[in-house]
Amino acid sequence: MGSLFLDASVILASEDPSDSEFAAAAQLVEGTTSIATLDLAYYETSNVATRSWQNPSAASRMIGLIEWIGRDGGVIQADRPLAHATTAIALEHGITTYDAAYVAAARSIGAQLVSCDIRDLVSKGLAILPSDVVASAQ
Repeated sequence: MGSLFLDASVILASEDPSDSEFAAAAQLVEGTTSIATLDLAYYETSNVATRSWQNPSAASRMIGLIEWIGRDGGVIQADRPLAHATTAIALEHGITTYDAAYVAAARSIGAQLVSCDIRDLVSKGLAILPSDVVASAQ
């Protein structure tokens, strides 16, 4: 498979052993496949780690992971064209602009979006689960 584009849910799953996608997500972030994400992931992962998990150490680790991704496949920065594409995708698929931003960013670099968001992304064919990526690589 070509490059992968991870949304924040995959980065979070790689840090959460109770997540059903933990093992696959951890394998993706530690693997050899080129990965990328959106700059929004800094905020989304830190928000969950500090507000829900009450775990600033986890937030710090995920920030470090996103920095590493920036050196690997890249951290895509939000800009005007991405914002316009995001709006169109959100309206077309009835999803939040946050989710649509990951879809738009993945499309902008020709990468496969990987997400743990079954309801809004995977079920609509906009992303695949980390476990599906791992299974297809075997």
